[in-house]
Amino acid sequence: MTTAYDQTLQSLRDAPRSWLVTGVAGFIGSHLLETLLGLGQRVVGLDNFATGHRHNLEDVRATVGAAAWSRFSLIEGDIRRPADCQAACRGVDLVLHQAALGSVPRSLADPVTTNEVNIGGFLNVLVAARDAGAQRFVYAASSSTYGDHPGLPKVEHAIGQPLSPYAVTKYVNELYASVFARSYGLASVGLRYFNVFGPRQDPDGAYAAVVPRWASSMLRQEPVFINGDGQTSRDFCFVANAVQANLLAATTANVQALNEVYNVAVGDQTTLNELHAMLGAQLAAHQPGLVINAPQYRDFRAGDVRHSRADIGKARERLAYAPTHDIRAGMALVAAWYAAQQAAASPAA
Repeated sequence: MTTAYDQTLQSLRDAPRSWLVTGVAGFIGSHLLETLLGLGQRVVGLDNFATGHRHNLEDVRATVGAAAWSRFSLIEGDIRRPADCQAACRGVDLVLHQAALGSVPRSLADPVTTNEVNIGGFLNVLVAARDAGAQRFVYAASSSTYGDHPGLPKVEHAIGQPLSPYAVTKYVNELYASVFARSYGLASVGLRYFNVFGPRQDPDGAYAAVVPRWASSMLRQEPVFINGDGQTSRDFCFVANAVQANLLAATTANVQALNEVYNVAVGDQTTLNELHAMLGAQLAAHQPGLVINAPQYRDFRAGDVRHSRADIGKARERLAYAPTHDIRAGMALVAAWYAAQQAAASPAA
């Protein structure tokens, strides 16, 4: 059966476009780049490598081949500099804005820089996209916008008070995009990501996400820490689903889909204890003899919500979004990738 996403991919092959991906060397940005180049698109990337990595781009280059890679141009710049944003947007049809400083704990430790990048930088890219006459502006929003609203599943119209500076910045992004749509006619779509995971997600650093951090620790036989009692739950979303949502949002002909925000998830709920067991089993399958130790529990983390699960009905209806990977399918792929990375980094026996 041909899906709406299949039709979108074919239409892009038939009529290539010009795209800007900000944060192109990051985890999600590099997957967008890989997919777009594989579809014959021309892509401009903007990154300052504060959180992105050159090895992500090299991985894409090796995957897509020299001919596809020749359609990519990189601008090493910063979204906090308007001139860099103007240069990046020049001549592009569609903007996929992924650049940001993620992490709730990072924003609590340094709210000023988080604000400068996530609000000031966002505004710079919006202005540049407007000035360049971009046809569509798709941006990475966040499930953190739901704040302290207790309702489950999370529906787009019901949000609470933000619980971190990061959440404030991502909500302001939505407000700015809405204002630019009304004031300047810049069509936008916001995608509220729910705990996206997948290959190339950085396992190192103080603000690494849970899946790559745990995978790295398990493979190295290091302790795995769970904040709280392990019953905290999340709607974990494999990166291929996020890529699908971006491409559908950027190309939809449904005018009712524009200038809206959508949950990007699978509509499921997994506790941290369940995640630990699932990831451990998958990694052990790829590395025989690997011992998965019990997790160590510590205090709950400031700014975290207790439970999160998305209602993806709005995205299904208006964008024809249909996630292709649930957490188990995604976890099998990501475990294989991290195990391969660990094997490649280990000295030969």
